[in-house]
Amino acid sequence: MTLSPVVAGCWRMAGWGMDAPARVRWIEQCLDLGVTSFDHADIYGGYTVEALFGEALAAAPGLRDRLQIVTKCGIKLVSPARPAHAIKHYDTSDAHVVASVERSLRELRTDRIDLLLIHRPDPLMNADALADTFERLRAAGKVLHFGVSNHAPSQFALLHRRVALSTNQIEFSPLHLAPLSDGTLDQCLELGLRPMLWSPLAGGRLFTGDDAAARRVRGVLGEMAREQGVSPATVAYAWLLRHPSRPHPITGSRRIEAIAEAVAAQTIRLDHQQWTRVWAASTGHDVA
Repeated sequence: MTLSPVVAGCWRMAGWGMDAPARVRWIEQCLDLGVTSFDHADIYGGYTVEALFGEALAAAPGLRDRLQIVTKCGIKLVSPARPAHAIKHYDTSDAHVVASVERSLRELRTDRIDLLLIHRPDPLMNADALADTFERLRAAGKVLHFGVSNHAPSQFALLHRRVALSTNQIEFSPLHLAPLSDGTLDQCLELGLRPMLWSPLAGGRLFTGDDAAARRVRGVLGEMAREQGVSPATVAYAWLLRHPSRPHPITGSRRIEAIAEAVAAQTIRLDHQQWTRVWAASTGHDVA
């Protein structure tokens, strides 16, 4: 499986106020920057975002073969769009995963999903049954690759022993350092898998948060940005890309300028001291 180094996140697309031609232009601008992978989930936008993206693909059919579609399933939200859901819960049963894939294919107006992720760990997951579901979807050509999101190393290993997984999409940012110490990134390195990173700018907290850690990290990023002649956001992305697991950060913005800042991080390589300055600002102390 090949994803672009930076992935465009579509989580908030329902709130962007774009008509179909504007969505087409946004996709084209991402492609022009080398961002060819687009991250979705069935639940995004109250179960509406996949259809918005699919409408754009239908308006410009030539786009589909130029990009990769990532989507997720397994969360059932309480929503007017899903009146049968009485409580938010997780479901990795064969019936739900297959139905979710069929619905995503229709909404996205495509004949295949490049990468399907299980969105959250399901305490009732039957790993053998889910592996069988994955293999049938792959054999049918409906899903090309599989992975998970937000899974701990043991949860990842449980499923990976039964079916080859391509990635674990995790939260990681200069303000969320847990994957450095909880074994998640170690596992990616051990298996040679590149993680995907959601909320790489801490959901905007990195530049708007008033807590002490955010202020410290923001100060260091600003200093380094002036040294490098780039934006602080670019330095933040460069800090993430410096990890040897070669992660794929997911942007969350409609602004092409913000996506370009992420792409620009590929030209910057922080040394050990620079990387540790950001880590120390986040933790509030030097390394032991």
